[in-house]
Amino acid sequence: MTGASRPPHDRGHVLWSAEDGPTRMLQASFDRWVGSVLADDGIDMPFMGGAQAVEATIISKADGIVVGTAAIDHMLQIWAPSLKITWMASDGKKVSVGDEIASINGDRETVLMMERSILNILGQLSGIATEAKRWSAIAPGQIACTRKTIWGLMDKWAVHLGGGLTHRLNRADAQMVKENDLASMLDGVDGHANRIAQYLQEVDVSTCGAFLEVEVREGKEAIIAAAMWAQRREEGVKKLVIMLDNFGPERCKEVAAELTEMGLREHVVLEASGGIEFEHLDQWHECGLDVLSTSAINRGVAPLDVSMLITGA
Repeated sequence: MTGASRPPHDRGHVLWSAEDGPTRMLQASFDRWVGSVLADDGIDMPFMGGAQAVEATIISKADGIVVGTAAIDHMLQIWAPSLKITWMASDGKKVSVGDEIASINGDRETVLMMERSILNILGQLSGIATEAKRWSAIAPGQIACTRKTIWGLMDKWAVHLGGGLTHRLNRADAQMVKENDLASMLDGVDGHANRIAQYLQEVDVSTCGAFLEVEVREGKEAIIAAAMWAQRREEGVKKLVIMLDNFGPERCKEVAAELTEMGLREHVVLEASGGIEFEHLDQWHECGLDVLSTSAINRGVAPLDVSMLITGA
């Protein structure tokens, strides 16, 4: 990875801060997803409490990173205000096998009705954070998720707390131009490379959001994009993100080296996407790129194994 600064794909601060917790944007996501999780579990009315009081403990049955406590607090405040939950491990904290994550006090019926949704949210998001941490431990500051998510911004929040990069939060958050975008915008221009060149000449960077990214499929397209952008950098524009799509570590290394030799590397952020596997992550980490984006850190990830036990069970 070139330089010490974080790439523009680091958008987690838009969702969360250690001082203030979830932003309004993330809280709105909590509201949408929590409602869906509860509805699918047959819950469509808030619980107002009952008579028989119980105490339950949530325990981790694996090592991992806890994420989801703020979402669960949001859920209980609206849907089960009679329950009191006390967290021993807050969002972003590491837990080991057997650690107590939280204790819950309240009426028996409400605890049992909310149990599955609490564990689903906590397990799913903690599993993502744990996987993101596993990847980012090998390639710190490089690993980013993609826009392919299961629970939208909640997935990206979990990636962020696991040490990964969120990438753009939604389509409008940053401008990513892929082959379908170029073909539909510049259908009268022949060839992907020519479309890239024309687009980069004409694009109004003030409308691109957090960053501008263009996908390339060949090394020469990366060089064209970087050369075009080097001219525009004189206007004071931010670095261009170039996505090397399905290049492989060796080809990525060659492109990065060629751009360096041509004096173009400083004008761009290089991102690899496609075919990035954990087993070969050390090769990717050393290929000279700034960002490695993959959906493997948040899609199809095993949830963290957590369980809830009522005292006396």
